[in-house]
Amino acid sequence: MTLIALGAVCAAVAVAMSNSGHIVRGQSEESAAVSATAYNPYPPGILPSDLSSEIIRVQREVDLVEGRALARWKGLSHPVLTGQPPILQNTGTEAIETLGELMLYDRNISPGKNQACASCHMPYAGFSGPIPSVNLTMVAFPGTVHFRAGKRTPQRHPYSPFFPVFQYNQEQGLFFGGNFWDSRATGYKLRIPDAEQAQGPPVDTQEMGFPDTACIAFQLSQAVYRPLFEEVWGGGSFDIKFPRETERICATPGGSAVFGGNTTPIPLSASDRTRANIVYDRWAQSIDSFEQSVQVSPFSSKFDAFLAGKYTLTRDEMAGFKLFNGKGNCNSCHLDGRGTSLKSDQADSSAVAMVNPLFTCFGSANEGVPLNPANAFYYQTKPDSYGFIGNPYGFGYRDLGLGSFLRSAFGSGPNPNLNWKQYAPAVDGQMQVSSVRDVASTPPQCPTTEAPGPYFQKAFFHNGYFKSLKQVVHFYNTRDKYAYPVTSGHCPKGTTEKVDCWPMPEVRNNIDMTSGNLGLTDEEENQIVAFLQTLSDGFTRPYPNSDTYTGACMKGGSAATQGNEHLIATPPLPPCASAICSVAPLPSPSIP
Repeated sequence: MTLIALGAVCAAVAVAMSNSGHIVRGQSEESAAVSATAYNPYPPGILPSDLSSEIIRVQREVDLVEGRALARWKGLSHPVLTGQPPILQNTGTEAIETLGELMLYDRNISPGKNQACASCHMPYAGFSGPIPSVNLTMVAFPGTVHFRAGKRTPQRHPYSPFFPVFQYNQEQGLFFGGNFWDSRATGYKLRIPDAEQAQGPPVDTQEMGFPDTACIAFQLSQAVYRPLFEEVWGGGSFDIKFPRETERICATPGGSAVFGGNTTPIPLSASDRTRANIVYDRWAQSIDSFEQSVQVSPFSSKFDAFLAGKYTLTRDEMAGFKLFNGKGNCNSCHLDGRGTSLKSDQADSSAVAMVNPLFTCFGSANEGVPLNPANAFYYQTKPDSYGFIGNPYGFGYRDLGLGSFLRSAFGSGPNPNLNWKQYAPAVDGQMQVSSVRDVASTPPQCPTTEAPGPYFQKAFFHNGYFKSLKQVVHFYNTRDKYAYPVTSGHCPKGTTEKVDCWPMPEVRNNIDMTSGNLGLTDEEENQIVAFLQTLSDGFTRPYPNSDTYTGACMKGGSAATQGNEHLIATPPLPPCASAICSVAPLPSPSIP
């Protein structure tokens, strides 16, 4: 970009910022939350009424944890760089993990200085979404521009670093590994999918929203913990000549019309761009180090104590464990170190193969989840004050998950391996089989995810359609028994959605048929939920920063119908947009 063109961009940026009410340096959190409400294309019932106050509440909690991490860094003995190859002796592990934690809770890593990674991933929720009312309604969390929002629920951080590099297993004809719901963080470059996942949100237009990855290097060069970064990664890390316009560019959200689609608007020399890219890789590796640490993935649950002979499962927990491995067939995907290949009259009797099971097969599956019309993404069809449109296809969007990624289609990311593309039709609709560890994690004062509580409202699966673990298990149990050819909000009179009526799948291709009509009783469903609750960390030792929740618990109702009072009727669905469903190789059968 020429200096003349750059000047035009910067001038346009200044005008856009003055017209949009966008957050600028010096504004308080309270005024920021109010002034950033300009973008609201949503009908009633999508944005929760307490959204602004809840965002401010999470910002305070994020700052509290950041302050704790800063204090720990200040008290940390300096590691000694020695050896061949050089190693940070003594406190090197704690140094890089603390660096990753400081980055995860840093709200300056966003144009509005109002959004950290942790804004969508707090420890008291198992590092998933920290705002109950968002989990109940719009599902995806608002980003630096209020109220742009993404399209999926925030995945949990614990144990995500253990997912391997994404690969196609030719013998099994299946994909394994990667991060994100659609596995697009493959690890192809850093060889650590979790690290590459950390590189997504800072430049995601609907999340932290920087317009250029070099903005992360710029902000880190100004961070109070810069000395720690340089101690871990080298004193010359920030030898980058940033032009004077950098701060102004980085204060403008990505996707803004003023950039004209340019994703590297900071005019760096080739050598400086390389240095900035290296810093971005170090950012990712540091965050992965924190997420793999005992601060996040500690193996400290009741189940881990049970494996060590230090805890006896209750009657219901043990019954749920046996159902998990047997009649419920959960262990066919969420592996606990045992093998499951069952007939209707069989029970699992294989030997334990792992002492720290991760409860995932690292693969992907389409469970036939209904389209969730409360997802804010469907309504972002109008430009915001920056000229950005999040979803020009509205309800013509279908989330094909892994299939969209392999095609490099709208709603995913570029596929780095052309050989994978041919397999897209066989994986349409598939989402990553996440670990069920910490799926039931909640703040101490809200001890469950299940009504009547007191409970902490979470959202389950990629689109947040399910509002309790009871609903999840009941869906696996009865999906095919109570299947109706309707969309959400249109179950027949005399039926109750999520109880004896399941709307049709959003994507009907490649449905996993190992579940759907399991024959579990109501008590057996509840026992599986009881077992899932044994997988929450923090039993054998306190889970760090789980005490930071300052919000309210919810009470009342039933786990079976939890969230149904917020059901929204799905509008008549247009055909799947061509940018999604007409990208070769075409879905087979075609997706309506």
